[in-house]
Amino acid sequence: MSAIEVKNVTVVYGSGTPFEKKALDNVSIDFGSDRVVGIIGHTGSGKSTLAMLLNGLGKPTEGTVLLDGEDIWARPKEISKVRFKVGLVFQYPEYQLFEDSVYKDIAFGPKNMGMEGEALDKAVRDAASFCGLDDETLEKSPFELSGGQRRRTAIAGVAAMSPSVLVLDEPAAGLDPAGREEIIGGLLEMRKRQGSTMLIISHSMEDIAKYSDYIVVLDKGRVHMQGKPEEIFKDAERLFEASLDLPQVTKLFVELCKRALAENTDVYTVEYGIKKLTAMLEARKKS
Repeated sequence: MSAIEVKNVTVVYGSGTPFEKKALDNVSIDFGSDRVVGIIGHTGSGKSTLAMLLNGLGKPTEGTVLLDGEDIWARPKEISKVRFKVGLVFQYPEYQLFEDSVYKDIAFGPKNMGMEGEALDKAVRDAASFCGLDDETLEKSPFELSGGQRRRTAIAGVAAMSPSVLVLDEPAAGLDPAGREEIIGGLLEMRKRQGSTMLIISHSMEDIAKYSDYIVVLDKGRVHMQGKPEEIFKDAERLFEASLDLPQVTKLFVELCKRALAENTDVYTVEYGIKKLTAMLEARKKS
């Protein structure tokens, strides 16, 4: 169970050139441990840059990335060890598959960690199961699979390494609601069993609201807001400032409040919205 944090991190691309761009500007976030953190922001807000920093694929221009209290760049030659602990799933990871079977593709990362024999087999099959892949699929070529199954294969390859921190950059992009629920739901179950930390980067306000314990809102390379879901979604104006929207169910309760039919707008999941509406209807029947 690892804790990950960024302190006073700034990232500048193209420094000293006409194309210089500050992707992150003095960002400090304690992502904590054993929880799900949602990261949201408009295009260009710095989300993907942040993801690569956490995995050691990028290095801060200023500031530090801490894993269990230690600067991940303290020993640059050992940065590969950080990448085993902090797994990163890129957007559209299915384009990175290359082995001749699904099993071999999922096994690639764990084998590089030194895993072998029964331990390797169990890691592959457990990760495949969490990602919705059956034993028959493991023997197929990944290039015979549908786009959704290839996505599951790529994510399972990272999950099989059992990282203590798993960073998912738009894991459900382009998938239908059922596919999104199956992939993210399976990973959440795995995370819960392992006690690991999961960071979900997504444009879907519904996904972020549904799955997150804590939310970070980025805007123009800075932390615009951070807090628990109920704290974030009750402040609609600040979300609008960052060019973000509200979950549809929250919008419904905003309109109900305008009509004096509800008392607050801190409703951000459909399940909670149903409970609130049911309670409201029951109260009206009794009045």
